[in-house]
Amino acid sequence: MYALGRHILAEMYGCAPEILDDQETVEKIMVQAAIEAGAEVREVAFHKFSPQGVSGVVVISESHLAIHTWPEFGYAAVDVFTCGTRVNPWDACNYLTEKFRAEHMTATEVKRGIFEEPVKVANY
Repeated sequence: MYALGRHILAEMYGCAPEILDDQETVEKIMVQAAIEAGAEVREVAFHKFSPQGVSGVVVISESHLAIHTWPEFGYAAVDVFTCGTRVNPWDACNYLTEKFRAEHMTATEVKRGIFEEPVKVANY
C-alpha cells in the first residue's frame, strides 16, 4: 500500500498555559516545528481569541501544521499533515510536545491517499 501523506492528530495535555495563550510564542514554535521536520514554510496565519486561546496554521509545501489551544485547560489540539517521504511529521509533533511542555501527549497517525500501487501523476 502506498500513501500520499501522513496526518498526525495529536492531543497535548498539561501544557504551560502561558505559552498556549501567547500568539507570538505559539506561532514561533509552530513555524520552528515545521523547520525541525524538514518542511518548507509557505504561509503563516494565527489568531488570538478573547479571553484566551490561539488558533493557527502553518502552510508548508508538504501540506500543513494546525493548532487550537485551550490555555485554561492546558490543552492543545494539533494536526501535522505531510505529503511525500522527505518530511517526518513525528519530528514536528515531538518538537511541539517538548516546547509546549506537555505532560502527556497522545497521537494517531492516519495515512492519506492510500493506493494499491505507486501513483502516477496525470499530465493536464
